[in-house]
Amino acid sequence: MKVLVTRPMTDRATQAIRAACDATFRDNTPLTEAEAAQAMRDHDAIIPTLGDAFTAAAFKGDLRCRLLANFGAGFNHIDIAAAQAAGVTVTNTPDVVTDATADIAVTLMLMVLRRASEGERILRARAWTGWNPTQLLGSEMSGRTLGIIGMGRIGKAIARRCHHGFGMEVVFFNRSRVSDPGVPARQIDDLRDLLAACDVAVIAVPGGAGTRGLIGAEELRALGPQGCLVNIARGDVVDEDALIAALTDGTIAGAGLDVYAREPLVPAALIAAPNATLLPHLGTATDDTRTRMGLRALANLQAFAESAPPPDLVS
Repeated sequence: MKVLVTRPMTDRATQAIRAACDATFRDNTPLTEAEAAQAMRDHDAIIPTLGDAFTAAAFKGDLRCRLLANFGAGFNHIDIAAAQAAGVTVTNTPDVVTDATADIAVTLMLMVLRRASEGERILRARAWTGWNPTQLLGSEMSGRTLGIIGMGRIGKAIARRCHHGFGMEVVFFNRSRVSDPGVPARQIDDLRDLLAACDVAVIAVPGGAGTRGLIGAEELRALGPQGCLVNIARGDVVDEDALIAALTDGTIAGAGLDVYAREPLVPAALIAAPNATLLPHLGTATDDTRTRMGLRALANLQAFAESAPPPDLVS
């Protein structure tokens, strides 16, 4: 199969993909809509990822490509309905990203609650004058109430870490009923009620039209001036303008973000907010996880090539 890999991979994943197919690897520049359309005319399969513009318009015309073996669990950069209409199968890599992403969520929670980013900024600016009893007083994570928005694989992994590791009470919001959250937890059916009930809220929902703008000004008011928001899902799940206002005027205490609405663009006001901890989309950024993602995408591709059901079929 002639395969396009739209980004560089780890050494182990690259070697495996090259051994399995006629693969071309692009640089770290996302595909534009026109480039995505051309790629589907030139290749039998593509391993795309976040930022590649597989819009509805990209699927027009006579396509050679019959598989998008997405590198990543999220696939909101692919118009699934258009892919189905064009006869293009889409897969993803869900299970292998869970632990690394949950770890980043806990990292952000700790950094926000303990005001670690604020402290580092002061130190790097050489403005630290020494220890004092009231400097950068944050909040303890142990024993607090965690609110999880989206109780899927990643939400459950976050809940396990926080309940067993920090003794946190867990409440969660999910659009469907969750019979086994994996830890003692209470499902709350109204999102704003969930936000009002927790000290720190973590967003772990899928991206896409169904969750875009899920957290806006009213939701942030429900979280309240002692509450913190962490987002490791997709940036556009949160109204960034509303979040900036909430951080600036004290509507919420702080936020920890690994994702942004218009990546890699991050609003200057968000960067300037001292109570915002910002990471450059590091959720799955370990060599082992990124290797597993590449190998999982390859496994989907190989299954498809052998006319077998791909293990991670999206559509």
